[in-house]
Amino acid sequence: MDKIGLDIVGLTYSQTQSGAYALVLGEKTGKRRLPVIIGGFEAQAIAIEIEKMTPSRPLTHDLFKTFADTFNLVVDEVIIYNLVEGIFFAKMICKKSGDKETFEIDARTSDAVALAVRFKAPIYTYEFILSSAGIILDEDEEGESSGAPGEMEMEEIERQIEMGSEDLTVEELEEQLMAAIDREDYEAASRIRDEISRRKKNE
Repeated sequence: MDKIGLDIVGLTYSQTQSGAYALVLGEKTGKRRLPVIIGGFEAQAIAIEIEKMTPSRPLTHDLFKTFADTFNLVVDEVIIYNLVEGIFFAKMICKKSGDKETFEIDARTSDAVALAVRFKAPIYTYEFILSSAGIILDEDEEGESSGAPGEMEMEEIERQIEMGSEDLTVEELEEQLMAAIDREDYEAASRIRDEISRRKKNE
């Protein structure tokens, strides 16, 4: 399968999950976005490296980087290779400096990305993941969010999803998905997207 390159395009605080963040990865050659819900510690680790900040003591990912440098280990690339029931699976492709032989190490997506930014390693995924979980950002529709649900309405929509309610049709959910994207609320969009995928899978 051909790999598709991703960039980190956003990191936003979750409005519904305490301590959680939405890591938004963007397709390098397209408009699709891949929101991934991650923990606060991993979000901090990614943000610190992106902003080139130096913590007073090394974080766990910094320790791993120092350890790897000491023993001439390199992370060549990170691949988000699977998606199962809303959970992304990632692996790091590693090798010893100067060697051609590579090794695959399984990792949580958040940890893999935190290490990718430290090793300046590219991040990839596959088409089937972007097709099923990607959110298309239509630049022509930016700012055209009249009729978009407000914060309280979006909270009610998410509450219904969590309770398993099917009062909203798939078509209505798709409308709310586009509204969430317009508002750049990628965390809410990822929840609605997963619910749409679940409904279509059960049809």
